[in-house]
Amino acid sequence: MGIKAALPRYELYLYTAVLGGALVWAASWIFEASSENVNRKLFKDSVKPGWHYFGRKMDAADFEWAMWFSSFRNHILFALAGHVIFAKIFTLLAPKMGVDGCKRRSLVFGLYGSLAVLVTMGWTFMALVLSHCFILYSVGMLKSKWMCLASGLVTLASIKLEPYNSWQESLVTGSFNLQDVLFYGGCGFSLMRCMSFALENCDRKEGSYTFTDLLKYNFYLPYFFFGPIMTFDKFHAQANNTKLTRKDREMWNITTKALLHLGVILVVDVFFHYLYILTIPNDMKLVTKLSDWSLAGLAYSNLVYDWVKAAVMFGVINTVATLDHLDPPQPPKCITMLYVFAETHFDRGINDWLCKYVYDYIGGDHDRIFKELLATVCTFAITTLWLGPCELVYIWSFFNCFGLNFELWVAKLFSLPPFSTIERLMGEAMSRRIRGLFNAANFWAIVLYNVLALNSLDFAKLVANRLIFKGFPVSTISVLLVTYCGVQLVKERERKQALLEELEAAKQKTE
Repeated sequence: MGIKAALPRYELYLYTAVLGGALVWAASWIFEASSENVNRKLFKDSVKPGWHYFGRKMDAADFEWAMWFSSFRNHILFALAGHVIFAKIFTLLAPKMGVDGCKRRSLVFGLYGSLAVLVTMGWTFMALVLSHCFILYSVGMLKSKWMCLASGLVTLASIKLEPYNSWQESLVTGSFNLQDVLFYGGCGFSLMRCMSFALENCDRKEGSYTFTDLLKYNFYLPYFFFGPIMTFDKFHAQANNTKLTRKDREMWNITTKALLHLGVILVVDVFFHYLYILTIPNDMKLVTKLSDWSLAGLAYSNLVYDWVKAAVMFGVINTVATLDHLDPPQPPKCITMLYVFAETHFDRGINDWLCKYVYDYIGGDHDRIFKELLATVCTFAITTLWLGPCELVYIWSFFNCFGLNFELWVAKLFSLPPFSTIERLMGEAMSRRIRGLFNAANFWAIVLYNVLALNSLDFAKLVANRLIFKGFPVSTISVLLVTYCGVQLVKERERKQALLEELEAAKQKTE
């Protein structure tokens, strides 16, 4: 049953106060642990000198964050600045050249991206990527979806499994700090794009797309090394759009988002000087001495940080894509807003790709239990291959696959009598509260299932043991109560958003 009634004002204030107080309380424990243990031996490799006027060292344990804002910063800024300049020039010239001029924009994007990749990685890497493109282009001409998907996954396995990945990496000559990251990022995203091209070509009724179309799509520089993935049908339509117009206040929104990303980067750097949320979980001797609230705060903050990192990375890239008159995949939904497995993803581009070609294709309307089970197993099998098969990824995939199916099983069960009858009789407010309790437990299942992929299996097991078993009943009930408050606030926000969308739709209909 849909929950449409507004949350009572007193409940709204109470939930906000409880949630805010709990977050501050957990942060104070983490701050204390960070301050008292800064000189531990295991901290020396990851806690580095930071901004000197803070008078504190900085948590630099995350290689990706350090890479993006140190060694990779100048490279990416230079490359993206050149892309923006060339794109702006041809965007201004394109309308004067007519329809053909607008279509040539995508060719310019592809040529600039190819040149940037060639200069950065060398001709052997370029040849390797082109060979991947040619193989999947050739298979795509056969217009068999299963052959396209199978050949694409086999090729993807060749850069994820030994000894084939080491052999291909050895073909790339030269050596610099970012080579490994750019090699696997460029090859991995290229193969996913090539599979999208081949699968979309299968659906084209008249003729086939050209190899040039694939190259223009694959070598679009903002997406090349780190994504996100935009499926070929969307990119082809948007990159060849002949009406290059801006919406009202679009440039203002682009500027605002760019400044927001810069502000988020500064805030995260400041927090890293006071809360060593990335380093502490790596020191298991220290972790075992922390309070239950500290462990809960660490697990939650690690997932929030991973979302922030993804949102900033994709946000910067998407800002450039929006300047090119593209509509890129949306940034990931904040982990704080998640209480169902169906919406849990940190890369919306990969998620859109998997949903279109695997999950929705097999699962249909996702209403049948066995069909949904097959769809989720296939989806997480491909996700496991994409992430790189290993024990940790296997465990992560299994539990997330189970969680996604368990949600459907529970929903099916409670939609049947007598549960559905009881829910109708108990009223909307009580139904909302009971559902909130289930969602709170689900939220922590999402946290525990995903934190093992961000930190370690030992840390995830320790958090689960302390919060569920050793901390029962005080810690368990306290954490669930706080999470329940957060879920109710999220539901209220979603209710207001749905109401605004309904009003907007009604307004447009009357106009």
